[in-house]
Amino acid sequence: MKVSRTIIKRLTQAAPLVLLSACAVGPDYKKPTVETPQAFKENTDWKVAQPSDNALPTKWWEIYNDPVLNQLEEQVLVSNQNLAQAEAQYREAKAVVRGAQANFYPTVTANVSSTRAGGLASTNKSAASIASGSAAGPSTADALSIAASWEPDLWGHVRRLVEANSSSAQASAAELAAMRLSLQSTLAQSYFQLRDLDADRQLYDKTVIDYKKSLQLTQNQYNAGIVPKDNVVVADTLVKTTEAQAIDFDAARATTEHAIATLVGKPASTFSIAPVDHFIDTAIPAIPLGVPSALLERRPDVSNAERQVAAANAQIGVAKSAYFPNLTLAASGGYDSSGLSKWISLPNRLWSVGPSLAETLFDGGARSAATDQAVATYDASVANYRQTVLTGFQQVEDGIASLRILETESNKQLEAVTLSRQAVTLTLNQYKAGIVPFLDVIPVETTALSNERAYVDLLSKRLVSSVQLIAALGGGWDVSKLPDTKEVAKEN
Repeated sequence: MKVSRTIIKRLTQAAPLVLLSACAVGPDYKKPTVETPQAFKENTDWKVAQPSDNALPTKWWEIYNDPVLNQLEEQVLVSNQNLAQAEAQYREAKAVVRGAQANFYPTVTANVSSTRAGGLASTNKSAASIASGSAAGPSTADALSIAASWEPDLWGHVRRLVEANSSSAQASAAELAAMRLSLQSTLAQSYFQLRDLDADRQLYDKTVIDYKKSLQLTQNQYNAGIVPKDNVVVADTLVKTTEAQAIDFDAARATTEHAIATLVGKPASTFSIAPVDHFIDTAIPAIPLGVPSALLERRPDVSNAERQVAAANAQIGVAKSAYFPNLTLAASGGYDSSGLSKWISLPNRLWSVGPSLAETLFDGGARSAATDQAVATYDASVANYRQTVLTGFQQVEDGIASLRILETESNKQLEAVTLSRQAVTLTLNQYKAGIVPFLDVIPVETTALSNERAYVDLLSKRLVSSVQLIAALGGGWDVSKLPDTKEVAKEN
């Protein structure tokens, strides 16, 4: 045992000397260059108000000041199953890194055996053979051995593999953040669409009440012989049509509520959100834009794509290392005896130590193909990274333009709502005075309802666009939150 420990100790002591003389083949990683604009084009004529810290908070949804939304967003982080899947995939990626790092160290194995063997002849011994002591009886073999082998990373195969797996784990962490941001923004958009349906239903319910008042007025005038029967029929039809249209919102609301239930990890059958009557008072929050170059640090999908480039770059080194010979250092030691009484003793000691060098002389072009594949994968990942950056800039520009244009449209629509309300009041007064027939009231009231619904829907579109802009800016995430190489190798 002493000899075995000595051999393994010397093998381990030699490791640093071998590593010092080693090199890592393949290209060292350099982040791909991308064209970055100096400013957002759509922000020239209109600028979103910016908080003093000029950065989105981690819990960005809190800027909408909606307690129900805040509660739902917290549930997404805990109960959403797609997010749980992404988190498990990240833990898997970290485990792969630890598995690759294990190749830096020797492999040590131990073996203990005790074998007793004999033959049929040993049970039919003659008296003469017993007397002479020449009989072949059963034999016992006891063995104890410890072996160690180590493949020095002379050409950087293991280092490039660890580098690739670490970058992949970082990409998985960014993918997890991207999944989290996507689910959070989807939830916020669905929530505002739900509130828009609540507001539409309340608007139609209020309109039905107003139409019923007109119906009652018309019925009274008919009873007094002032208007013909067809006015009553038209007024009643308008009430029934509006009631039917209001019911449509219930179906849309139910579907949206079910979708939200799935997002927060709840069965749709046990989940509900109570309607509110203050949606129309919801304000569009201030959103800090920053500079375009900061987008590369704030979007997790961009960081995910960049880390995939780093992983692909390292895989080129892994492929190229196959061209070089593999050196393996092996040592073993132990004891072998035919009896337990003298098993662990110097005469029964055995050991072996020695290197081996292996090189592939011909592989039919397999290594060349693997290298070409790694280079092509790298080129594809670079193109994907640059396309992801371009898409990010596009989405931010889209978000800024959408908010700016929708704000202008909303202001004009509010003016239309105010005027249409005045028109309804004037026309109803004329109808009550007998100046105009009821048929003149219907288009005015219909226009007013259409304008009010358009205004409510514009508020919903502005809120949804603000969420999309926040998501395009990366939410409250930044690249500094990515774990470094050491962190991804730690145990969970």
